[in-house]
Amino acid sequence: MPESATATATARNTGDEHDLVLERLLPAPPDRVFDAWVNPETLVKWWGPEGFSTPELSLDVSTHGKWRTVMRSPDGERHIVSGVYLAIDRPARLVFSWGWENEDGSAGHESEVELTLRAAGSGTHLKLIHRRLEHTESRDNHRLGWDSSLNDLERVFA
Repeated sequence: MPESATATATARNTGDEHDLVLERLLPAPPDRVFDAWVNPETLVKWWGPEGFSTPELSLDVSTHGKWRTVMRSPDGERHIVSGVYLAIDRPARLVFSWGWENEDGSAGHESEVELTLRAAGSGTHLKLIHRRLEHTESRDNHRLGWDSSLNDLERVFA
């Protein structure tokens, strides 16, 4: 990825058609980008697709610690996602499980998100792999959501 790019995203196949791979060059050093994923005050500024807010969240940023966010769409609909931190290697790598909460409060299909960060010039190359999505439609919907969220994350550093 050219270092001059600031908002490039690519989706590639990891060998599983339900996996999603996105890459982005962000205008901040890896430690600041990592902190944006684990600091509640920063996370609420960008988490969720553009136009969404995050009125509720809890983060226990420790290995096997639980996290949960409630995103509110512009029309007021609540979208709840939660998981467990599986690996934390600040500022290079973060891995967590991901599961949407069903309307009845039960857990839905669980997938996994791996984030890797490396210095790239004066910024950070971010690679996000969302593994084990339930089906191709889910992968495509998550691509839209993550691309939009990463747009908001990029604006945090602008």
